[in-house]
Amino acid sequence: MSTLPVIAAVDGSDDSLRALDWAADAAHGRGAPLRVVHVWQYAAAWTPPGVLVAGPPEPDEDEVLGQVRKHLAARTDDRPVTEYVRTQGAPGAVLPELGSSAQLLVLGSRGRGGFASLLLGSNGMAAARDADCPVVVVPRPGREVHGEVPAGPGPRVVVGLQVDSPDETTLSFAFAEAALRGARLQVVAAYPWPPQAWSAPGELVPPVIDQDAVEDETRTLTEALLVPHRELHPDVDTESYVAPGDAAGHLVAASENADLVVVGRHRRRLLSPARLLGSVTQAVLLHAASPVAVVPPTPPEE
Repeated sequence: MSTLPVIAAVDGSDDSLRALDWAADAAHGRGAPLRVVHVWQYAAAWTPPGVLVAGPPEPDEDEVLGQVRKHLAARTDDRPVTEYVRTQGAPGAVLPELGSSAQLLVLGSRGRGGFASLLLGSNGMAAARDADCPVVVVPRPGREVHGEVPAGPGPRVVVGLQVDSPDETTLSFAFAEAALRGARLQVVAAYPWPPQAWSAPGELVPPVIDQDAVEDETRTLTEALLVPHRELHPDVDTESYVAPGDAAGHLVAASENADLVVVGRHRRRLLSPARLLGSVTQAVLLHAASPVAVVPPTPPEE
């Protein structure tokens, strides 16, 4: 049985080359092949009548893939078995389709811009929302984050946990990634505070809620949800960070100096069958200082 590849989507931009390096390291760590894909966007829709447009170059003649070959050849570490693929189409549609034949899809947060862009932010969002495999988005260096989440030295993977609606697939991915990297796993569980209490005129206002009790309950639920994953990965050191307020803000703060932040994608709901990223996941993708992995939920039939 063949091992699914790690796919790196490239367009020749510095952002995509950073994503390529991340993907090469991920493939090597997994013992998986690396597949480098350049999407050539067909431009006939914007071509004036009567003007002939050259077709896409062959893979051996593709300038972007040639640049990638030179970039990987300059690396001094062990490289995974690498395949180079040139395809064509609309990036927003092609990128998610790549996930059906990959264990990871890796791309940069931005691309070259203009109609020739492969990795525009909107296309990255489309891949994170629609791909069947986890999607890793590698940001540009130097992103500033605000706030502070205590963290010790050494490699660290961060995962967001919603205790009232936990995503076991996301937790499983985060534990496995921490194990591969020999990293600590920091579990961030936020609870809304202050609670919003609404009352109609003449109705009694609900009693005051004890914040310490809410935090203790959140921590208890967090620890209980981690038990089966700790049993599967006894070598992974885990630490829980429970705090009030906005989950996205805490995850972005925790991304500073982290190796990876792992977040889940919304499950499809009866009245909203379309795939959704969710506001927390979108905010983390836009603002985190570290690479972000967006993990799709397990299909209901599984």
